[in-house]
Amino acid sequence: ARKERMRPDHRLLAGSVGKTLAAAVALQLVQEGTLDLDAKVSTYLGHEPWFARLPNAADVTVRQLMTHTSGIVRYEFDDRFLQDLVKDPYRTFTPEQRFAYLFDTQAPFAAGQGWEYSDTNYILLGAIIERLLGGSYYDAMRARLTGPLGLAGIVPSDRPDIPGLSQGYAGPDNFFGGWDAMLGADGRMVMNPQMEWTGGGVATTAGDLARWAHALYATDAVLTAETRARMVDGVPAKLGPNVTYGLGVIVRPSPLGTTYGHSGFFPGYTTDVMHFAEHGVTAAVQVNTSARGRTPRTGALLVAL
Repeated sequence: ARKERMRPDHRLLAGSVGKTLAAAVALQLVQEGTLDLDAKVSTYLGHEPWFARLPNAADVTVRQLMTHTSGIVRYEFDDRFLQDLVKDPYRTFTPEQRFAYLFDTQAPFAAGQGWEYSDTNYILLGAIIERLLGGSYYDAMRARLTGPLGLAGIVPSDRPDIPGLSQGYAGPDNFFGGWDAMLGADGRMVMNPQMEWTGGGVATTAGDLARWAHALYATDAVLTAETRARMVDGVPAKLGPNVTYGLGVIVRPSPLGTTYGHSGFFPGYTTDVMHFAEHGVTAAVQVNTSARGRTPRTGALLVAL
């Protein structure tokens, strides 16, 4: 509306790319001996009165959450959630309120016997992280990752007022409430992005996103080489030919060799980041639209760049 050119220091919502940060905190806890990837999720959350009502609750492991092989599907595509969001777009959701949309439902497959991408997996992972640390996930993200790495461009998207956020356009057919422009005239989002939490949950500049991914995939600044090797050892994923999903990472073949990274969507915003392992280069792209027919293929754009 203001005809303002987007700059590299504008922040945009990163969508599911935020899972890379949640996965990194979890994998640091694995390195520290606090979290066991192959333990049942019930080891950490079984005391919660709601836990047994989740599909596959008795069988699912932490690793299956992180690789999307749990059989626990997306809460945010449930019609009741969408109705509640439209009714109260500024609502703040607790983890239990998110999980409630799935209570007493049937999983599409047994734990470990299929693959389906699901934010709910990472909301459960966030609940485990907070239980083990006895504090806020976002505090851990800042203390362990963005603070030490000097990534001030990456901030939590835990409220409608996000400093430096660029306008995003979701198109007239935005199924999350029907809005096109995601910021109102006052610069406040028209909905609360807090629902994403550890399923995404950050806004970032493209530069700091690329720096984050490079630190994660190409250096020992975040994880040891042994843990990185475990992280990228993925399972077949329904995200394209020969694509696998590791522990919070999409492993994609490309004309330039194997890439490690993640893509992300939030209404009005599209993000992708890739580390080109054979070339030692990491690049990120963010676009302030998710409108149907107007959004570029961000992965192909990164390869072309």
